[in-house]
Amino acid sequence: MANQLTGIFRVKELRERILFTALMLVIFRVGAVLPIPGIKVAELSAYFNSQQNSGNAIVDYLDFFAGGAFSNFSLFMLGIMPYISMSIIMQLLIIVFPTLKKISQEEGGRKKIQSYQRIGTVAVCLVQSFAITQYARGIINSGVDLLSLPLMQFTIIAVITVTTGTMFLMWIGEQITKRGIGNGVSLLIFAGIVARLPYAVNELRVQVSRGDLNLVFVIVVLVMFVAVVALVVFEQQGQRKIPVNYAKRVVGRRMMGAQNTYIPFKINPSGVIPVIFASSILTFPIQIASTIGSNIPWLAAVSSALNPRGILYNILYVLLIIFFAYFYTQVSLNPIEIAKNIRENGGSIPGIRSERIEEYLTKILNRIVLPGSLYLAVIAVLPTIIQQLFKFPPSISYLMGGTSLLILVGVDLDTMSQVDALLKMHHHEGLTRRGKLRGRNL
Repeated sequence: MANQLTGIFRVKELRERILFTALMLVIFRVGAVLPIPGIKVAELSAYFNSQQNSGNAIVDYLDFFAGGAFSNFSLFMLGIMPYISMSIIMQLLIIVFPTLKKISQEEGGRKKIQSYQRIGTVAVCLVQSFAITQYARGIINSGVDLLSLPLMQFTIIAVITVTTGTMFLMWIGEQITKRGIGNGVSLLIFAGIVARLPYAVNELRVQVSRGDLNLVFVIVVLVMFVAVVALVVFEQQGQRKIPVNYAKRVVGRRMMGAQNTYIPFKINPSGVIPVIFASSILTFPIQIASTIGSNIPWLAAVSSALNPRGILYNILYVLLIIFFAYFYTQVSLNPIEIAKNIRENGGSIPGIRSERIEEYLTKILNRIVLPGSLYLAVIAVLPTIIQQLFKFPPSISYLMGGTSLLILVGVDLDTMSQVDALLKMHHHEGLTRRGKLRGRNL
């Protein structure tokens, strides 16, 4: 393993990619602690410390995806979630509106769709950043001297600054994907979660030493944590192989021999994408309701109903995970396109008529996606179960189970597979001896 790790830095291309990715992640973490101009950091820290003692689940939830940037009122306090939310909306619009679908299929259409997506991201950021200023206004109304600028001036500066910060994060994610290692957007979420781990471990130690948490319960949860990590890795690597036989055919002046291969369908074809999409969709109304809710009664009721510890939130979370598991699988693994490619290349599936290949593949995918999506949903609601059974604080339970585990393990496996592929391309031994890791579109 030592030789394999040193081999990473011997390959110039891989070394440059890793160093570039590390530099971008450092910039992300620096921006996550730089406050918006006009914020009094000491008063803000004291306010959130008092809120933490009273248990503000929504702030913990928003901090979870922003890597602590929300409670810092930092440049990147919205994180990358507005971009993810807009990408989901754009994919749904492409399916609903034939004009957009036609544009996406044209030459250069992908760039047009990406430009529309960026414009939509700006709109979402403007709405969410304005909601943040209203949240700051609510903090001021509670008696905290939070601002060093007039409210109107702070509102304008905060909206521009936070929107610019999110767009800069989007650019960082694209640069990591293009010039670094792994999927940039996923790595930004990954880095935010990892950055919260030392804080959560320290808080766990303090609560155990004070007697607020039973040591036996902590050990049980840690064992559960290790078991869930093992199950997530096993589930991410599992696949159903569909055999495909290709007959002899003429290509140019050459006779190609018959081939027997297979189509690998993962147990969870969409990976961690449904969890990220569902979290992003729920984060938007939660943030709007929690930030403006103090001034508008019906939004305050929505904020209370969508409490991350509540029943309604978890029901919606499970339903959205199942929906996006089916949605993303149909987008990325279209049975009609797969069947068309098989027939055009003279292939066949043993025991299945040519005209029924689509039906067979659809049935297989439905059988795979349902248990896979339910598995994702169970792990995603695990933090709520830990909180209710073992009375763990949200800041600890969010990081020790559920969504964080799926994202951490999924992104780690994807990044390792890319490193492994680059090592083998340069004739170096990979990180895995038998090459079992496979990349996924995160």
